[in-house]
Amino acid sequence: MTPMRIADADGGPVLDERVLLGALPLASMPARALELGCGTGRQTRLLAAGGRFASILALEVDRIQHDKNLLVDDLPGVRFALGGAQRIPAPDAGVDAVFLFKSLHHVPLDLLGQAFAEMHRVLAPGGLVYISEPVFGGDYNEILRLFHDEEKVRAAAFEATRAAVDEGLFELVSQTFFRAKVKYRSFADFERKVIQVTHTEHRLSPALYAQVQSTFEAHLGPDGANFLAPFRVDLLRKA
Repeated sequence: MTPMRIADADGGPVLDERVLLGALPLASMPARALELGCGTGRQTRLLAAGGRFASILALEVDRIQHDKNLLVDDLPGVRFALGGAQRIPAPDAGVDAVFLFKSLHHVPLDLLGQAFAEMHRVLAPGGLVYISEPVFGGDYNEILRLFHDEEKVRAAAFEATRAAVDEGLFELVSQTFFRAKVKYRSFADFERKVIQVTHTEHRLSPALYAQVQSTFEAHLGPDGANFLAPFRVDLLRKA
């Protein structure tokens, strides 16, 4: 078996992740999906729009964001709930696919093993785990790391994924490396969507704030700031 890699030298092709989601080898359709760390529900909407899932359980640990998600009334197949990967409120073998979009590295490091055990428990035989994680690199990451350096937690998330495969909980189906387009209209747009998120408290000193702003604005053009951020998708199947 090809060894798992945390990054790709050239970052991979520029790709819309919806292409990968549309090509998932689901054992049956419509399937039952679980999303861990759904945030604002942006990816939840993509899953719902694809028509491949009869139901989606979308979990979020941030109570402030969860309360906002409960106000969503245009996703009839989606149920939002408060909870994390280390303790999933779902029955054994109750879902066919688990999705984590930029959320695995937010699981407390000492609970990553428990999180994979929980994913294994709730998945039906042959069920899939789709893990989309940002790769630590690129111009966009250089801005983020000024106030929120995730190198350690992203590496730990990858090692936990590899351990779950090595231990036989899951088998590796594929790894896909790609670059995603990331765009902000202005620094104010970036500040609202990234610095002011409620799931992580960012406290920037005036000097650091000015450094982040100047570094960001160096990438501003007539149509905003555009980046190509490297990502890795690890697709696993319940062994």
